[in-house]
Amino acid sequence: MASGILSRCFAAARVPPIYVLHLNKRLTMADLGNEPDALSGIWAAKALGATAGAGISLIYLLPKSRREAASRFMTGMSCGLIFGGPTGLWLAERLGIADALSGTEVMLTGAAAASLSAWWVLGALARVAERYGSRPNGR
Repeated sequence: MASGILSRCFAAARVPPIYVLHLNKRLTMADLGNEPDALSGIWAAKALGATAGAGISLIYLLPKSRREAASRFMTGMSCGLIFGGPTGLWLAERLGIADALSGTEVMLTGAAAASLSAWWVLGALARVAERYGSRPNGR
């Protein structure tokens, strides 16, 4: 019953599926991680992209302490590894370069973008919370 309701909601909303055309083959999220021979390459691309995104975001917005740097780096890595695939597919589709990229390249760019975004947002929110979070004189 629940699956029927969800399918009707998605059909009514006309949510287009996100996919990438590569070598005249339609790639979906399932195709990016289910190839046994390419699985290690996909995970390496995710890890490399997430590390690059986290490193760039550290340079872009310098942390005040080692603790802040470590927490922001781990958050960036986590977001890059988790959201790298969907972000890469979305970016490739939006930029219109999906037919020129392989699955590994989609993962690499997606992980870097997700990691960079998470890092920057977390760093900016930490600075705002530090500035406005505690007020002098107990107000």
